[in-house]
Amino acid sequence: MPFLRQFFSHRLIWLAVLVSLGIGALFARSIWTIRQDEWNYAAQTNANLVQTLEQGLGWVLDSFDKSLEGVAREVGRPEVWALPAELRARVVFDNSLRARGAGDVLVLDAQGNIILDSGSLVPRKANLADRDYFLAFKKDGHQGLYIGKPVPSRITGLNILPLSRAYFHADGSFAGVVVGAVRLSYFNELFGALDMGSNSGVNLFRSDGVVISRFPYGDMDVGKTIAGSPNMLRFQKEGNGAFVGTAALDGVERLYAFRQVGEFPLIINVAQATDTILGKWYRSSLWLGGFALLLMAACLGLALLFVRELTLRQKVAARLSEAEHDVRTILNNMPSMIGYWDAQLLNRFANKSHFEWFGIQPERLRGMHFSELVGPERFAVNKPFLERALQGEPQLFESTLLDVHGVSRHIIVSYVPDTEAGAVRGIFVQTTDISDRKRMEDELFDEKERVRLTLQSIGDAVVCSDARGAVTYLNPAAERLTGWQAFDAAGHNVDGVVCLRSPDNDALLPSPLRTAIQQGSVMEAVRGIVVHRRSGQRFQVEETASPITDRHGAVKGAVAVLRDVTEAVAMAERMAHLAQYDALTDLPNRVLLHDRAQLAIAQARRDGKSLAVMYLDLDGFKEVNDRLGHDVGDVLLVQFAQRLKAAVRASDTVCRQGGDEFVVLLPGLEGAEPARSVARKILASCDAPFELAGEPMRVGLSGGIALFPQHGDTFDALSRHADSAMYAAKRGGRMRFMLYRGADVEPEVVLPDVVVGAEG
Repeated sequence: MPFLRQFFSHRLIWLAVLVSLGIGALFARSIWTIRQDEWNYAAQTNANLVQTLEQGLGWVLDSFDKSLEGVAREVGRPEVWALPAELRARVVFDNSLRARGAGDVLVLDAQGNIILDSGSLVPRKANLADRDYFLAFKKDGHQGLYIGKPVPSRITGLNILPLSRAYFHADGSFAGVVVGAVRLSYFNELFGALDMGSNSGVNLFRSDGVVISRFPYGDMDVGKTIAGSPNMLRFQKEGNGAFVGTAALDGVERLYAFRQVGEFPLIINVAQATDTILGKWYRSSLWLGGFALLLMAACLGLALLFVRELTLRQKVAARLSEAEHDVRTILNNMPSMIGYWDAQLLNRFANKSHFEWFGIQPERLRGMHFSELVGPERFAVNKPFLERALQGEPQLFESTLLDVHGVSRHIIVSYVPDTEAGAVRGIFVQTTDISDRKRMEDELFDEKERVRLTLQSIGDAVVCSDARGAVTYLNPAAERLTGWQAFDAAGHNVDGVVCLRSPDNDALLPSPLRTAIQQGSVMEAVRGIVVHRRSGQRFQVEETASPITDRHGAVKGAVAVLRDVTEAVAMAERMAHLAQYDALTDLPNRVLLHDRAQLAIAQARRDGKSLAVMYLDLDGFKEVNDRLGHDVGDVLLVQFAQRLKAAVRASDTVCRQGGDEFVVLLPGLEGAEPARSVARKILASCDAPFELAGEPMRVGLSGGIALFPQHGDTFDALSRHADSAMYAAKRGGRMRFMLYRGADVEPEVVLPDVVVGAEG
């Protein structure tokens, strides 16, 4: 700092600075003028070039359009179609253009079929109804010339630009399309004479942004669209002009000169890369700028040498005074590494610890720059702290250092500014080895981090509390289970965060975590319900808790682990349900029916009452399965089960045996008449058609009835007799029930509306 102030106090230095600035300004002005000349020349050349190309293309397309217009006029005349094929071709295609790059002219009918071909008396077999130009005339009613998207020709396979006009019947209705084509190679040949430098060329677009030709980039971009890009929006808005923009297709910045091609929906532009335009200028400005900087540096260098010689004697005197100050203020026997560095970061003093750490004697350090001692990499790390210390701000920070023996030391560094009369003369540097302390801190942090990651990654909920029962930690699983965020739950009573309820009556259960704190022992798993704080969702959990003790055995808190067993409990309940109920109809299965039948028979014996067992079978169920499929058959079974349950009492049991066979248990009857009444209700429930596969269908049933105790005193006997009566009903005409009368007696028939005598 003092040196810089002294340096700039000399008039010679200010004169050298002014001369250097003048040289720089003159050269900068010259370089900028050369750039403007290069740019203006390129802009004028490109504008002339795009105008010439636009006029040439406009003339060619106008001639081609007139040719198509003549063909459309001729094919629209009915008398032309009456001529012989050869004469008709001469009349129609007499006006067709025979120019370089132009292909054959085709005449399409209203269906897109080729009916006339300028290249052959026999039209080629092809249909072009899917082309955009055909659809534009037929569906959108386009008028005049239409320039289609560039496509590969179905006739020649070459890339072409189709140009077309519609022709019409005498009544004005659409008759077809006349289409010609310009080979895209024609545009490449036309633009091929231009050499505009690297990343430069000529582009031809449709007004909607479709690429027709990009020379010299080949045909890989033909047919792509740049609609909506900044460059295309400017082409469409301005029509003619020039600007600098970045290409949407390759991201290169170019100078664009563009024009609309005549009255056609086409835009041509000449695009020259800005790097190509300014390439020569870049090289010139590099040489001129380098020469200017050399002259400026020479002026300042001569002034610097002069001032340096003048200040040398003053610096020697100041160094002697500073050395005396260092000896008075720094102690050489401190256990830490201590040094003094002046404002230019040159060493004035270093104690013996520098030799132990860096292997350099303190005498050799004097006058050495700080960067030479620690190396360029460590100097770059320490530079921000050194600069702030030189501004008068004390610095204290931790770092690592590899000493001369290859031992890595963790250090704490202190930079204390040495100020005099408000100016910083240098810095006291003290470096202390804290490797042992840091190693213990790192080990403690690593252990804590492992515990934290373990708790966050496990699927069970973990809740920790202090000795008072206040929450200190929730892992992510506990947050999802309780609805509490860890920061929100911290400090709250654990009973308010994790409230365990009884799964039987929803009563509050004692907190295992608080019990573990009070008893100082591990608590066994307790099953209960936790209610989510926000959604009210209920979770079945198993909670275990353990106390947290210090080295002396005093309880400092507790940790509870809650395992979500909601799905396991639900699965167990589902499996228990499936063990006794039919999976399709949710009706009791034969196992549950047998249990209920045993209870009903025992009750009937005690009360002296009767009960009935009905066997039912759907008529025509196999035909439904065969004709409509098993899925529809399942739908029929579900609908029939619902009707069957609606026809019986709440105390009755409806069971599905399997397939289309059902069993109904009617307990607590006063004879046979109540069973007949239920049978009529069941038969009546089948009167309405079933909705199967979107169509109504009538399905009947046959049933058999056996009564306790008349037809058997066990469920197995009643089942056999009811099954026998059901098959008798099937043989007797179906859509009826039969009451069992004994093996040698004909069963009684139960019809939907009357009871008649038995039949065989």
